[in-house]
Amino acid sequence: MKALVLSGGAGTRLRPITHTSAKQLVPVANKPVLFYGLEAIADAGITEVGIIVGDTADEIRAAVGDGSALGIQVTYIEQEAPLGLAHAVLIARDFLGEDDFVMYLGDNFIVGGITGLVEEFRAERPDAQILLTKVPNPTSFGVAELDDQGRVRSLEEKPKQPKSDLALVGVYLFTPAVHEAVRSIEPSWRGELEITHAIQWLIDQQRDVRSTTISGYWKDTGNVTDMLEVNRSVLDTIEPQIDGQVDAESEIIGRVRIEPGAKVTGSRIVGPVIIGADSEVTDSYVGPYTSVSEECRIADTEIEYSIVLRGSSLTGVRRVEASLIGRNVEVTPAPRNPAAHRLVLGDHSKVQISS
Repeated sequence: MKALVLSGGAGTRLRPITHTSAKQLVPVANKPVLFYGLEAIADAGITEVGIIVGDTADEIRAAVGDGSALGIQVTYIEQEAPLGLAHAVLIARDFLGEDDFVMYLGDNFIVGGITGLVEEFRAERPDAQILLTKVPNPTSFGVAELDDQGRVRSLEEKPKQPKSDLALVGVYLFTPAVHEAVRSIEPSWRGELEITHAIQWLIDQQRDVRSTTISGYWKDTGNVTDMLEVNRSVLDTIEPQIDGQVDAESEIIGRVRIEPGAKVTGSRIVGPVIIGADSEVTDSYVGPYTSVSEECRIADTEIEYSIVLRGSSLTGVRRVEASLIGRNVEVTPAPRNPAAHRLVLGDHSKVQISS
């Protein structure tokens, strides 16, 4: 069995972060989201992995390499444009061959991995198996309608009037039967070859399409709110470990990981928190559910429930919370006179200012 991991896409909902970084590489608890999926695939015993890449191909290649560090063997497959999930299957035909495969969206996060799902699929081998979960906003997802026996009756991509609240989770399992399906469908109104249409084709052809409704934790990390929520979920599982330096004036409470080379001076850190390698925290408060990446500087600042990416600094900031701060960002207080805010913001930025 093989795996097909989708790591193209523009990540428009995470701009401006994704203007300069692949959305699949935005870190959760100081590890790229993509790596959690690749580790779940390896844990399920799948070692041959094809990664679909687009405009951010160079960055994905640099981060993942040949996959050996993650226990997998990676083949990169270039997609000229984000033309749909079924298009990704279409262009991966040579890599997939006649093998069964799991398709995993690289910006999705599933607590508990996929090992059980893969074992069930291997044992029973339906033509397709999809994961579903109940969501409050089904118009934003592919939606499944089930019959009275729980079988998949129909699928629809981002419907204006959903027939259920069951959304497709970004993990699909297929036999080679799906290759005929993706060749048989037409682009949707979005100009994409939709995987929901391919699965619907299988249903219409009376093929064996099954679903599993999960009640565990799943997130599509496509926006800042979901990124912070996934970060919270992962930090809840960390074990305390102090590999950096903490002076006698500092207070460390709860599950806190301080990575090698990091220095904490005169500060209070309340976990769960990760302070990345070679970062410095001075005279500050770092509150629960905060991930500070490598080579960051936090001084005379309060921060909580946030993600700070590599090389950024926050100095003299009264309070920061529920924030995603990109790479090499500088956050400082505005001068008292004149009493004005001075901003340099990229396209699609969002800022909230306390007057």
